[in-house]
Amino acid sequence: MKTLLCALSLLVIISAPALATDRNLKPGATFKDCAHCPTMVVMPTGSVIQGADGGEPERYEGPPHEVTIRYRFAVGRTEVTTGQFRSFVADTGYHAGENCNIWNGQTAFSTPGTNWRNPGYGRPPADDEPAACLSWNDAKAYVAWLARKTGKPYRLLSESEWEFAARGGLTGRFAWGDNPDDACKTANVADLSIKDLKPPFIPRPFPPAHCSDGYPAIAPAGALKPNGFGLSDMTGSLWEWVEDCYVTPYPAATPTDGRPWLGPEGCDRRVSKGGSWGTTIDRQRPTFRGRDGPELVSQVFGFRIARDLAR
Repeated sequence: MKTLLCALSLLVIISAPALATDRNLKPGATFKDCAHCPTMVVMPTGSVIQGADGGEPERYEGPPHEVTIRYRFAVGRTEVTTGQFRSFVADTGYHAGENCNIWNGQTAFSTPGTNWRNPGYGRPPADDEPAACLSWNDAKAYVAWLARKTGKPYRLLSESEWEFAARGGLTGRFAWGDNPDDACKTANVADLSIKDLKPPFIPRPFPPAHCSDGYPAIAPAGALKPNGFGLSDMTGSLWEWVEDCYVTPYPAATPTDGRPWLGPEGCDRRVSKGGSWGTTIDRQRPTFRGRDGPELVSQVFGFRIARDLAR
C-alpha cells in the first residue's frame, strides 16, 4: 500500500505541471510534446459557417450550418512530415499502405512499388516535406501511437474544426478571400509554377491558378505564409484526412459544437479537406468535401493532427 501511495503521489507531481502548462497556453502559442512530435498551435474558440449551398453534381456541400467551438484544442502547425512519420514507423515497425494512386495523364493509377517512402517524385521525399501516400487508416495509426507515446489526447481533426482552422478568422469563398488568384501567398496549389514541372510529374488537365508559389509540385512543410491562426498549408500541399464519415447532405444530427460526424458503423468513406498541389483551384475551397475509402493511398493525400487541451 505504501508503494502504491508513493506511486500515486509521484503521478500527481508529474501530471500537475503538465495540466498547468496546458491551461497557461494562449491562442497562437506553440508547443511540442517530444523532440520528433509535430509543432502544435493553440486555437482560439469561435464560430464558423460550415458548408455551402452548392457544389459539384452529386457533391452537395450543404446545408450550411453554424458551428461554435467552445473547448480548447491545438492543431498541427503543418501537415505531418515525412520525418515525423518515419519516427513512428521506426518505433513501431508499422506497415503503411502501398501502391500509391498517381496521376498518369488520364487517371490516378495504382502504381506498384510506391508508398510514403517512394511517393513517385523520382527521388526520396525530404524529411521536411509533408508525408504523402498515406491512408486514413495510416493517419489513425499515427495519432494512436502519438497519444500512447506522449500520454496526450492526440487525434485527427473533425471536419468542422478543420473548416474553422483553415479560415484563420476570415470569410470568403476561399480561405484567403474570394479571388482564386490570391492563393499562392499561403497555399501550395496547381499554379503557373507548373511550367517548371518535370518528369515523373505529369501536369493535370485543367487551367492553373494565375499566380506562382514557386513550387511546381510538393513544397516543404511551412514554406508559405501561415494563416491568421498561425497554421501553414491548410489549403493545397496535400489533401488532409479528417475524422468524419462522409454523408451528403449534412444530416440533421450533424454536431454543431465541433465534434465529428461519425456516421454509421462500418463507414466506407471518410472526408478529406483542403486540396493539394495537383488539384483544380475550385476544389481548394474550405467547404469542398473529398470522399474516399479509408484504405485509399494517394500521392496527394496526407494528414494533420489535433490535440485536446486541459481546460
